[in-house]
Amino acid sequence: MPVRDPDEIFVTPQQIPDACAGELHPAAVEGIALFDAGKYWEAHEALETAWRQEPGPARHLYQGILQAGVVYLQIERNNFIGMAKMFERCKKWLRPWPEVCRGIHVGQLRADVAAAVTAAGELGLGNLAGFDRSLFKKIQRIS
Repeated sequence: MPVRDPDEIFVTPQQIPDACAGELHPAAVEGIALFDAGKYWEAHEALETAWRQEPGPARHLYQGILQAGVVYLQIERNNFIGMAKMFERCKKWLRPWPEVCRGIHVGQLRADVAAAVTAAGELGLGNLAGFDRSLFKKIQRIS
């Protein structure tokens, strides 16, 4: 059995235009609303449903959004190591997508999560209880 590259992504540049032109899965809409409400675990569950039910490559966009919520959740739980691990996964899943896809401002999401992780990194291991939660940003939508 071949060994998978951990940085491998499962969407090709050729698939992205059609994937981004589609509509958000209803469970993704629900997951994003939960994410925006700061309910990151519940958002994870809804986005996982969207990820499992979406037949096309956009399912991997949902995986990236899901991971962004888990980054925030790990910060809330004062889990520095978990935050760092989830951030690496999040970057991997969001990396191939353009600035806007399916009405989601993916570029802003990448920047917002990176800013939160940078701020958490400045606090350091064991100090996330002092994290400024106003750095948890909602997902921006583009109509």
